[in-house]
Amino acid sequence: MIRTQRDGDVRVVTLDRPERRNALTIDGLDALEAAVTETDAPVVYLRGAGDAFCAGADLDVVADLEGDEAREFAVHGQVVARAIEESSSAVVAGIDGPARGGGVELALACDVRVGTDRATFAEPAVEFGLFGAWGGTVRLPRVVGEGEAMDLALSGRVVDAEAALRMGLLSRITADPRAVATELAANDHGALAAIKRRLRDDDAATEQERREAAAFADLHSTVDFDRA
Repeated sequence: MIRTQRDGDVRVVTLDRPERRNALTIDGLDALEAAVTETDAPVVYLRGAGDAFCAGADLDVVADLEGDEAREFAVHGQVVARAIEESSSAVVAGIDGPARGGGVELALACDVRVGTDRATFAEPAVEFGLFGAWGGTVRLPRVVGEGEAMDLALSGRVVDAEAALRMGLLSRITADPRAVATELAANDHGALAAIKRRLRDDDAATEQERREAAAFADLHSTVDFDRA
């Protein structure tokens, strides 16, 4: 499900489940965390195989959660997103196709989000009674502002690459997102790590994530997954 390769000073991490649009299971989340954190590469480049970046959580897994498992699954995703955010490497998301739900949240945890003109974003879980609980309600307003975050989360609407660039979901649009990771890796590696630590210094987010996971679990118990 997760492939890695080293390309000079860049570790390329590929979500490799194209038949499910790179949706993540529990094992996939664990493998992703290890792929991003267990490296000395100054830059990590995160991408999706096939025609999507990531569809988020595998809904077959989410539908089978019972009781406290829903909260635990939300916390699990939060831990992985926070590991990306707190990684000593600068993490670049290369988005060449749809990012949905947890895929948006993983992208938000990355330091730089670069997309092609095929990149799209949406938080569609609101349509069947859930919301993005891998830190999405914490990071989305931080990145795009409260107004845009409310619109995206409450509507579930799809945002194209140009709109994503305007609101800050994307840092750049380019035909070759991977080249941006190589560009960053050409800078001083110590400076990259120090800059990331300073810009990411936000201790209050963890308490917000705790409340997010609890709310996700409450809603999960009411969802009819046959509608999802």
